[in-house]
Amino acid sequence: MFPILLCCDAGGEYSMEGTVEIRSERLLMRRYRPEDAKDLYEKFGTDPKMYEYSGWNPYASYEAAEETVRRFISDYAKKDFYGWAIEYRGRLVGTIGAYDYDPEKNRIEVGMSIARDSWGRGFATEALKAVLEYLTGHEGIRTVTAWCAPDNAGSMKAMQKAGMTKTFIKENALEVGGKTYDQQFFAYS
Repeated sequence: MFPILLCCDAGGEYSMEGTVEIRSERLLMRRYRPEDAKDLYEKFGTDPKMYEYSGWNPYASYEAAEETVRRFISDYAKKDFYGWAIEYRGRLVGTIGAYDYDPEKNRIEVGMSIARDSWGRGFATEALKAVLEYLTGHEGIRTVTAWCAPDNAGSMKAMQKAGMTKTFIKENALEVGGKTYDQQFFAYS
């Protein structure tokens, strides 16, 4: 499933590879390309549903989308940077990334978005499963965490189906657009 055959050195220590191409049954998780900015702006930046529970919109304008993609491409030089565009049949349908790697705890957080026109097709679960397996199996990261608002049923379901377990809830931890939400945390080890 993954293009990497060697995940650790002779001493058994993992060496991080960062963002590599990952294929699942239907999806391709690949590095961003400059031409992705247009789709990211149109599918994610202009749709309030895409950032309803996070308030984070790095694609709010075409220029912001271009800058975000440029930064991601530049960050591919870092071995602990993980940022993928998700493709289905050659069409960008989502994004997934892992960030805030803590080497002392050997933990990283993952986040993802699936374009609204691709909701309900199992893409979130499929992409998340593949990335979780890559991060823990190939990169040697012990724990992958994620969070969502309880109202975000699609994200919660995708995390649970991908094998993540709810670990705790922070009450009233998120304030987005004048609304306050609890923050549910999940983990995969």
